[in-house]
Amino acid sequence: MQKIPSNIFREYDIRGNADNELTNEIVNLTARAYASWLINHGVKTSIAVGGDARLSTPRIKTALINGILESGLNVIDIGLVTTPMLYWGMLNFNLDGGVMITGSHNPADMNGLKLGFDKSVLWGEKIQEVLEIAKSGNFIKSEIPGKLTHSDINEDYLNMLISKLNMQNSKRKFKVVVDCGNGSAGVTARKFFEMLGCECVILFEEPDGRFPNHHPDPQKRKNLQILISYVKKENADLGIAFDGDADRIGVVDDKGEVIFGDRLMALYWQEILKTHKGATAIIEPKCSMAVQEIVEKSGGNYIFWKSGHSLIKAKMREIKALFAGEYSGHMFFADEFFGHDDAFYAAGRLLKILSNSDKKLSEIMNEIPIYPSTEEIRVSCPDSEKFEIMENIKNDALKDYECSVIDGVRIIYPDGWGLIRASNTQPVIVIRCEGRNKNALEKIMSDVKKRVLKENLPDFKWTF
Repeated sequence: MQKIPSNIFREYDIRGNADNELTNEIVNLTARAYASWLINHGVKTSIAVGGDARLSTPRIKTALINGILESGLNVIDIGLVTTPMLYWGMLNFNLDGGVMITGSHNPADMNGLKLGFDKSVLWGEKIQEVLEIAKSGNFIKSEIPGKLTHSDINEDYLNMLISKLNMQNSKRKFKVVVDCGNGSAGVTARKFFEMLGCECVILFEEPDGRFPNHHPDPQKRKNLQILISYVKKENADLGIAFDGDADRIGVVDDKGEVIFGDRLMALYWQEILKTHKGATAIIEPKCSMAVQEIVEKSGGNYIFWKSGHSLIKAKMREIKALFAGEYSGHMFFADEFFGHDDAFYAAGRLLKILSNSDKKLSEIMNEIPIYPSTEEIRVSCPDSEKFEIMENIKNDALKDYECSVIDGVRIIYPDGWGLIRASNTQPVIVIRCEGRNKNALEKIMSDVKKRVLKENLPDFKWTF
């Protein structure tokens, strides 16, 4: 029996190199362990399975489904879908289990499994429990295998979105450039925006797991250059980009300026707090000071919390938050939606905000402060070392400055902040800085870089 690589069982999901770490045998063992975990937690009937457009996904799906069926659980295969469609499929079929096969925004040779339970996803200790079952081989096996059925939920999903957004009577019509990035968004994006009454220019619509046109991460400026050029050329109202499985959104305004996830969150909060004064915003450490300022100015409160879609969704349920988001482009609406991250719905909410205004998106965004900042820098660091290195950096920083240590260390400088944290999904240290002005930012960047290089991590170049 092939040894289960523990490193692929990460904080929020299972993720690794498709050929070497997600072999048929490892996927099958993982599926049997997950099914056993579900049965031990009271799941007795069916689960949903969907997958993204990666070349390895059909193979992995076959191995996964075979393993689940061995346990006696039934499988509803919903086909090539986005991750939000898998989440909604669990709700639609009233299921307590589901698996999305996706590498999300990672390179084409990667893939992964997001394991669902109780209308959410497993994370942290629960994923480690699945790992322990896989290692022990203590699987539940039924004498009567489960049954496999297939279901196309595309039309029902789109109808649900349109009913939630309720924009049928909007007087403004928009021209939107949509970059599907050759991911699974391409299956439904054109119809979705047309149902909203938009004139669409669709880029890279055909799902292609090689991602031949650009890397499927819409929060990297370099991946948005083609979208920016089309927004300008088409004189569009805005541009929307999706990652490989469409749980993350990227936005470009009518002038071709990128609106990163934190400023987009500020815009959503500005709108939500008009009717929900006193609501509490969850802000993750990578976000701009502008989010805090807009929340307070709009009559809300805020708390800082850890990065990661599973961690944020759990915190939202705990404090009954109406909305949260991440710099990476995950947006979680619970005021008028289900609380999970759905980039299609996030795009629709943005269009709804525009439809209730006579301003252009660039004019609306002018109302939200923008401070000089870096993009995320990812410095390579082995998984086996990154948390010890972060402990050293944190302890040194606390000697010199006030710091938030809820997730990594966010060093609070007189005129800004610098964040250094260990990624929970990749062997990297993540860095980002922001200053009240350019001079402040440069000083912060210099101090942060000095602290990182002190730990013998690779040198790096800042990007803006």
